[in-house]
Amino acid sequence: MGTPLGPVIPRKEIELEELATRFLAVDAYNALYQFISVIRQPDGTPLMDRKGRITSHLSGLFYRTIKLLENGIRVVYVFDGVPPEFKRREVEERAERREEAERKWQEALRRGDITEARKYATQASRLEKMMVEDAKGLLEAMGVPYVDAPSEGEAQAAYMAGKGDVWAAASQDYDSLLFGAPRLVRNLAITGKRKLPGRNVYVDVKPELILLDEVLRTLGIDRRKLVWMGLLLGTDYNEKVPGVGPKKALELVKSFNSLDEILRATGHRPEEDWEAIERFFLDPPHTDEYTLRYKNPDRDKIYEILVEEHDFSPERVEKAVERLEEVTPAAGTQSSLEAWFG
Repeated sequence: MGTPLGPVIPRKEIELEELATRFLAVDAYNALYQFISVIRQPDGTPLMDRKGRITSHLSGLFYRTIKLLENGIRVVYVFDGVPPEFKRREVEERAERREEAERKWQEALRRGDITEARKYATQASRLEKMMVEDAKGLLEAMGVPYVDAPSEGEAQAAYMAGKGDVWAAASQDYDSLLFGAPRLVRNLAITGKRKLPGRNVYVDVKPELILLDEVLRTLGIDRRKLVWMGLLLGTDYNEKVPGVGPKKALELVKSFNSLDEILRATGHRPEEDWEAIERFFLDPPHTDEYTLRYKNPDRDKIYEILVEEHDFSPERVEKAVERLEEVTPAAGTQSSLEAWFG
């Protein structure tokens, strides 16, 4: 879900080519969910192999990663680990929302309402454990690095960006800013023409660059108060305060100097421990055990995963692998930060 900070966040629309030579830490779950949501048939049915296993995420991961590499962009995918305990309710509520969307999707299909069917199919998207393992296996075969975060992938990506090991974190969620990412790139996985939900209208989606320093300077607050805004508006770990939107949240955090004062002013009594969530955003679990090393693609393994196991077109995969081999950094070499950050 992420924190709905969008209306007050300054951002710059950029071309994909402007990210050439940059190294980005991509929130893997976020990207995979986007692939599953977007890569579907007109009636909402995802791509599947002969055994009925969803392959939309593999298609998006494979072809999109190659496209990024062709644009000179290097990526490391960061996967979620164990979520914090206070995320349990959100996880359960998401599962309930997906089940309800699944029911409405099937009802729309029975009515023959393709537009409604696709809308609810997108909302019913789910990422199973086996799908994540398949994605990691494909990345290994492609020679593309990935990191297993101890907790939230967004937090790990933000840490890597803050440390200077990558240029930016890439995610759709503004939570990356709350976790301290100095730069956030949005729309990386969905750049191009996209259909607006529920409408037969297509728009051009371009990457957006958001700078944390600029956000804080524009809003006139520090990062801690940005976290407070997130708490007021609702995060993956707590419910929003009723009646509070982005502008009101900004007004509140600028008017008071503690969470207790803000809660007294709003009269809100949260069920969650806001101070624990605040600490999690400001100092989340992370690991330093990762590498940004690229390897040569394993052509046979890619073919085995995509063609033999999941029924991808041999011709398309062959051409894509040739493109991948042309743009992959030399095997066994560490990507130079000077080269990517220059």
